[in-house]
Amino acid sequence: MKPYRILLFDADDTLFDFQKAEEQALDKALQMHGFPHDEAIKQDYKKINSELWQAFEKGLIDKEAIKSQRFTRLFQQYQIAYDGTLFNEEYLRYLGEGSDLLPDALAVCARLAEDFDLYLVTNGIAQTQRSRLDRSALKPYIKKMFVSEESGYQKPQKEYFAYVEARIPDFAHDQVLLIGDSLASDMTGGIHAGYDVCWFNPHHKQNKGHLPLTYEIDDLRALFDILYGSEKR
Repeated sequence: MKPYRILLFDADDTLFDFQKAEEQALDKALQMHGFPHDEAIKQDYKKINSELWQAFEKGLIDKEAIKSQRFTRLFQQYQIAYDGTLFNEEYLRYLGEGSDLLPDALAVCARLAEDFDLYLVTNGIAQTQRSRLDRSALKPYIKKMFVSEESGYQKPQKEYFAYVEARIPDFAHDQVLLIGDSLASDMTGGIHAGYDVCWFNPHHKQNKGHLPLTYEIDDLRALFDILYGSEKR
């Protein structure tokens, strides 16, 4: 069993229930203005947002483009006469309230924090992510959160992970395990940075790129077997 010391956790859809936070924030922001808030407009937003985030992770656009374009495009599609950038600010305020965690995330992190140093590595928007962590019961167990917006780089870029490494005391690559749900940003970035990686895959997606994953789990509690083996937990 490898003696890990540092655990780098992705935030959204790994520990935080981002789908719930996004749904609630969209509902509140759309309803506040009396805009349509049915399933169709939510799915169209998610499609636009996903495309923009994928472009961001590939380095094709910056985060400001996401903020300015996602609702602008949506409102153009639905012929809604409202400033998309302004609406994005309103949406982010609601999103910052979404601190719900995925099942077992709190219990798992509370236990692991007794023996490991836990950090968050996220591509999210800094103000929103910090607000969500501050509101979360998870905060006491996280030593620090590293947000791409503050580093000037993003997962999966090596520069982002270099930024993280420089800010963790006594960092050693062979003592790190990165846990995340995204093959494109978390697993690819972690592998390129030289870490062991654990793909959190509760929906049993395919590893289409055949990335050389160190571990794959569908339940956060499976981390105990990886990190402690047969030892008493």
